[in-house]
Formats: sequence, structure tokens, C-alpha cells
Amino acid sequence: MKMYFNSLSFFLLVAFLSCKGQESEPKYGREVNDRMYTNPVLAKSLPDPTIIKAKDGFLYLYATEDIRNTPIHKSKDLVNWEFVGTAFTNETRPDFEPKGGLWAPDINYINGQYVLYYSMSVWGGEWTCGIGVATSKSPEGPFTDHGKLFRSNEIGVQNSIDPFYIEEDGKHYLFWGSFRGIYAIELTADGLSIKPGAEKRQVAGTAYEGTYIHKKDNWYYLFASIGSCCEGINSTYTTVVGRSKNIFGPYLNKNGESMLNNQHEVLIHKNDRFVGTGHNSEIVEDDARNNWIFYHAVDINNPHGRVLMLDEVKWKNGWPLVDGTNPSKESKKPEFN
Repeated sequence: MKMYFNSLSFFLLVAFLSCKGQESEPKYGREVNDRMYTNPVLAKSLPDPTIIKAKDGFLYLYATEDIRNTPIHKSKDLVNWEFVGTAFTNETRPDFEPKGGLWAPDINYINGQYVLYYSMSVWGGEWTCGIGVATSKSPEGPFTDHGKLFRSNEIGVQNSIDPFYIEEDGKHYLFWGSFRGIYAIELTADGLSIKPGAEKRQVAGTAYEGTYIHKKDNWYYLFASIGSCCEGINSTYTTVVGRSKNIFGPYLNKNGESMLNNQHEVLIHKNDRFVGTGHNSEIVEDDARNNWIFYHAVDINNPHGRVLMLDEVKWKNGWPLVDGTNPSKESKKPEFN
């Protein structure tokens, strides 16, 4: 009788553990094997990603604060990520927009320190939102806030969010904007304020937000997003691109039509698994000189938040492309030694 009870107990225990294993969440962002990975890379809501390779050899990724106070993750291979903390705390977070959220950060290394630009806004606050800047000696923070660079009503650009910093010919520029035009302005050498006397200039039309500029082979590529970012499985976000010989444009599509007139090429659109594919990061190069790009999307299988996606960017006839013009579900890993 005792032997029968023990056997039955063992059988029930195995069955219970098997059921528990079947009910556990899938493992995203890990290797399928030593050559492959799956999307999403992180099944956390990490919208509007920005990335930098830091002096310590790690890659650091920051995102809109669905994780409060601007989450920071680090990785050695773009696939496996470790959460290391937040850029701010409840006590140190910026406050120039009361009750505002911290959106669409942009991380840079300028003059020996890490410089984080951020948007601060409330939904519908298109004339009071603005862009601020913070600094740290470490990519893991803590970041010291230096306050706003400007607000929409101060610079005369409605919905002044989504900053992107770039250096060119020894000058320092900030690009920004969201569906009211994409603009650029020159900054001081430390990147912490608008250069005295600088004037803003418009570089793209009213279809875009989430600007990123990438220079390759004497071309400037303006990546941006069109459509709606934040309607769950009904989101229409799409990643698009145009190119120019000048950093301020005109940025054109393959037919020579201008992004000032809302014309572009599509880089990534939805598929049967992922929708709302937009707001890409900087392009990262692996050790084999392959190019990779992060962006966010809504996973139809688990439509909670905007999860982190990774895909390779290839180049053909002077234009970037992602295989199939839509997100991969499984792909080869980036190559890092």
C-alpha cells in the first residue's frame, strides 16, 4: 500500500511539473541556438528605443518610460539583455512639464560624458511639451537633469518631442518633431543648450516623428515613423526612410519626391504577427560589419505594450532594406566576438 501511494505521488508530481512548464511564459530574446534569435528580443514594453556602445564595451539601450523614470538595459550581443536600472528616480526626474511622461530618449557621448536628451509631455499637451537634457559619467547613470532646452510654445514648433542629436563638420545639431514638421537647430559644443543666434529649419513634412539620421557613403538617410503608435493591435506605425546629399535635405524617395511633401520609402511595415512597427533606434554595427536596427511593435499574440524588436538592415543600390519589409520572427544572431 505504501509503495502504491509513493508511485502515485511521483506520477502526480511529474504531471504537475509538466503542466507548470507548459503554462510558463515563452522565453523571448534568447538564442534559439548559437546562431539564431527570436523576436521580440525583449517582451517588455520598451517603446522608442535608443542605443549606444559605451566605453566599457557594453551596448546600452534606453526607452520611453513604460518602466518609470526611463529604463536602461545592457547587452554584449544585442540579443540577451540585462536590466540595470533607470536614468532617474522619483526624486531626480525632470519636472518642467507637470505630470508629464518621459518619452523617446536619445543617448549620446559628448565631451567625455553621456548626454541623454528626452521628451517630456502629457497626451494632448502639444504646446507645453518640450525637450530636455541630462548627463552622467556612466551609461548606467544616475543622470543629472539640466532641465529643458525648449518647449513647443517657446520655439514655435507644435508637439516638440522625439529628439535626435548628431554631429557633422564639427557642429552639433538637434533634430526633433512629431506630425507638425521635423526641424533642426544647432546646439552649443557641449550639447547642453541652443547655440546663441541659431535658427530652426524644417527638414521634413507633417507625416513623421521619431527621427533618426544615418550617414553612409556620403548620403544622409532620414529614418522616421508614420501612422499611429499607440492603439494596440490597431496601431499603424510604419518605419520609412528618405535620403539626401545634405544633412538638412531635401530628403527624397527613389522617385525624387521630397519628404517635405510627405513622400518616402517604406522600410518596415506590419505582418501577421507584429503591427505598429516604428520609432527605430540608431543603426548598430556588429563585429562582422553587419547593420542592425531596433524598433518597437505590438505583438498580436500578446498585445500588451510595445515590445523590443531587432532586425538586420541590408543595403542595395544605395538604399537600406529589411528582408520582406516586415519584422522577422526568427533570424540569425548578430556576430560579436
